[in-house]
Amino acid sequence: MGEIGGFIELWENTGPMLHDGAVALNSARGCLAYLIEARGIKKLALPFFLCDSVLKLCQILGVEVSFYQIDKSFLPRNVALSDGEWLYLVNAYGQLDSNEIRTFRERFGRVIMDNVQAYFDEPVEGIDTLYSCRKFFGVADGAFLYTDAVLGHELERDESWNRMKHLLGRYDRCASDFYGMYVAWENAFDALPFKRMSRLTENLLRGIDYGWAKRRRTENYGYLSERLGHLNRLNLKKTEGPFAYPLLIDNGPELRRKLIAQKIYIPTLWSNVLETCTPDTLEYDLAANILPLPCDHRYSVTEMERICNLVETRGNY
Repeated sequence: MGEIGGFIELWENTGPMLHDGAVALNSARGCLAYLIEARGIKKLALPFFLCDSVLKLCQILGVEVSFYQIDKSFLPRNVALSDGEWLYLVNAYGQLDSNEIRTFRERFGRVIMDNVQAYFDEPVEGIDTLYSCRKFFGVADGAFLYTDAVLGHELERDESWNRMKHLLGRYDRCASDFYGMYVAWENAFDALPFKRMSRLTENLLRGIDYGWAKRRRTENYGYLSERLGHLNRLNLKKTEGPFAYPLLIDNGPELRRKLIAQKIYIPTLWSNVLETCTPDTLEYDLAANILPLPCDHRYSVTEMERICNLVETRGNY
């Protein structure tokens, strides 16, 4: 019998989620695990420019892996798939448009689209597409998968209540106070078995104003692009609701350190690429020197102006 009374729990949100019609799981890594099982995938072609969590998952699940290079538009170069191999296509910084994605589907047929950095992009019909919630919003986990592949068994629902401390702490205090806790959770995330999305994560996602968040992100990205485009070694497309503004600049690590000293936290995404690729490769250059400048919905033009002033003076303040 269900409980009646007791202390009041969180408010139950009833708004729509973006990607409400997709399969709701607990992680983007779990989405790939779902596809590997449901599709019977044995071989996967991955870009060198990719987080190593995907490679680790393939190793655990016994999936054979090959690698391909990308160009400065983040598009694959010289890809040739073997029999039964699937192409894992990464929409880095939301820079791949739907027509480009369709071209790869028409060419290879077997394509998995990683939209972890493109939450507001619609899936291309006929392509298995995955999204990560925690890369865009204040949730501890959560992901969506568009696919017509069906597992032969029911999935257990995950629970998230014990993963929220760093998020709750940052809400009351500052990020640096809980950074160690955040890193510990990130390091443990790879071991998370794939399950259905938790009720807590779903409830939080149903309380978000997605239209407003998308507009704010787009406006901030536009401001950074207008101010810093002349410094950027990337020729970027306009994006809607972007993950971050990727500024490719010489001596990126040095400027990153100076920005962090001013409490503008710029991560090194996919630092594993610096270990697996040599310094003369494009992938190494991108991983080392792209500064993913924050432009998300938490901020306005005021914060974007502060970032631009520091970047334009190369931190000489």
